[in-house]
Amino acid sequence: MKQDLEKKSEELEQTLAKQLEMLKKDSEDWLKVGAVLAVGALLTYGVVKATRKKKVKNTQKAVEVLEKEGLLDDEIKKRLSKPKSSSIWPSLTQRLLILGFALAKDKILAQLFSDNTESGAVEKDQ
Repeated sequence: MKQDLEKKSEELEQTLAKQLEMLKKDSEDWLKVGAVLAVGALLTYGVVKATRKKKVKNTQKAVEVLEKEGLLDDEIKKRLSKPKSSSIWPSLTQRLLILGFALAKDKILAQLFSDNTESGAVEKDQ
């Protein structure tokens, strides 16, 4: 009985060692994927940050030039310094409106042609 227990404990230790090896291999793969994602996120952040700075600098230069020439008023300054906010709602509402018009057109045309064919069939029968 003692030998059976020793064999089972050895088998369990071997399976545990194999499972740990598999876990290490899997974690290495996940670590590599995570590292690639982190580097990609940092690069994207850096590019976005760099391009935004250039835009702000150009706008600031334009404001300074207009100010020197005396053409800068409050309205122009608001337009140039106001951050542009983009939204999907205007394009989404336009697309829904076009879709609604297309569906209405299809329904109306279907009703027009079905009414004409039914009334024509009724007139021919009489």
